[in-house]
Amino acid sequence: MMVRFLVLLLMLLASCREVAKAEYTLDSARESLVRQEDTIIFGLIERARFPFNSPTYNYNPNYTSVLHFLVSNTEAIQAKAGRYINPEENAFFPENLPPLVVLHYPFSQFLHPAAALININKDIWKLYFHELIPMFVASGDDGNYAQTAATDLSLLQAISRRIHYGKFVAEAKFRESPQDYEPLIHAKDREALMKLLTSESVEEMIVKRVKKKARVFGQEVTLDLDVKGKKYKVDPTVVSLLYQKWLIPLTKIVQVEYLLRRLD
Repeated sequence: MMVRFLVLLLMLLASCREVAKAEYTLDSARESLVRQEDTIIFGLIERARFPFNSPTYNYNPNYTSVLHFLVSNTEAIQAKAGRYINPEENAFFPENLPPLVVLHYPFSQFLHPAAALININKDIWKLYFHELIPMFVASGDDGNYAQTAATDLSLLQAISRRIHYGKFVAEAKFRESPQDYEPLIHAKDREALMKLLTSESVEEMIVKRVKKKARVFGQEVTLDLDVKGKKYKVDPTVVSLLYQKWLIPLTKIVQVEYLLRRLD
């Protein structure tokens, strides 16, 4: 009886792996990126509820910042629960992750093993605080440091997931046209790889779509018919600029870094 159960369990796990493999195509990757737009826009809206709250990010000789404490400890708990077993997730402090302690899903090996070496969260971290936050958050301090850090964490994870999803996009593109990519990979030609995977028309469409979504998701709803002009919780222009200036370019950098390792 036990042997039969183990055989059935192995068959189920194998089936799960095959289903997962079938889910990753260029079309499914693009659909995922479209859904992630919603998460990022709502994350921006949530963060905009609070002013800058600089003490959230300040370090002191006697203690770490509120955000660093929250992110590192949250990642540690999520690692124990299996978050980072999912190849779509990348930790900001991977060196501090404890081992898994619960049962986890058998994710497929769709990506090349070298994908695990690609993590640009340090760049995302710097970008977030030095360039993005000042663009859409009001100055000031309302004392809600823990709440501010919580919204930062959610938004940082959403942005990181979107950018690192470039690994899946790159793998799907490679599988569709390996004959186009292999010579460039062998030549280590970053510029040619970047040109090959770039579609300006698609990028323009993405920028327009997220700006429109930001208008819809972020508008202030009122029953007053006399109100002139629309107010937004987050400036739609900031959202489109975020994608145009950072998210799309960084996603492509991840794609190139992945492709350069694809034949290792």
